[in-house]
Amino acid sequence: MNTPEQSQLGKSSAYVDQYDASLLFPIPRAGKRAEIGITGAAPFFGADLWTAFELSWLNQRGKPQVALAHITVPCETPNIVESKSFKLYLNSFNNTRFADAAEVQARIRTDISEAVWRGADRTATVGVKLLLPELFDREPVHELDGLSLDRLDVECTRYQPAPELLTAASGEAPVSEVLTSNLLKSNCLVTGQPDWGSVQIAYSGPQIDQEGLLQYIVSFRNHNEFHEQCVERIFMDIWTRCQPIKLTVYARYTRRGGLDINPLRTSHPQQLPANTRTARQ
Repeated sequence: MNTPEQSQLGKSSAYVDQYDASLLFPIPRAGKRAEIGITGAAPFFGADLWTAFELSWLNQRGKPQVALAHITVPCETPNIVESKSFKLYLNSFNNTRFADAAEVQARIRTDISEAVWRGADRTATVGVKLLLPELFDREPVHELDGLSLDRLDVECTRYQPAPELLTAASGEAPVSEVLTSNLLKSNCLVTGQPDWGSVQIAYSGPQIDQEGLLQYIVSFRNHNEFHEQCVERIFMDIWTRCQPIKLTVYARYTRRGGLDINPLRTSHPQQLPANTRTARQ
């Protein structure tokens, strides 16, 4: 079983510019899920929405081609792909000739699907969409919709996840709210380097105390975990302590290494949002 410490994170890495799918480094989700009380089927649906900003290859005449890639990885896959290995894998396309963008798209879909489903008793495919330069100016920038928690003037003293800050008015009539914050920050599990994000929390149920929720989001500031793991921890803490009827947690993280990772977890099946970046991404 691969562990984060065995990956290329924080290590000097050779630049491989010829296609090499073996560079992908899958890491099981199960270990971190067990830490937050998930030992069987997860109590949520969702996906990890990736954007690759540094994708290039050669056409059959050796002329460089460029594109953006949107990759959708369902959260029921047994593995995530460690992000530096994903970057190194995409770099390996740089001096490799492909017939066209469709071949590149198919190759990425096949390789990522194999990595995230590796070791499972079933397989499926991930979603891959390439945007060629003629569509670049159609890529919108939009902030997460909802009421900003950052308007609240709260004192913050906790910088490791503190779920005890979460409370809800269990004896009152249920509400439906969409709340956002740009103050989510965590650190890479291996390197300790900062990861900056925005989070949207949509729920129906007992009203969550907003000041406590903001303090809880800020409490991730010195916490070392991957993006996907942070979002699942936030989901489980709110789900357990506030007991909403419905809950969706969606985070968009600032890109590093030409990649952004935007996990969404929801208690009920729903259509995934468009993979639209925010200003900080």
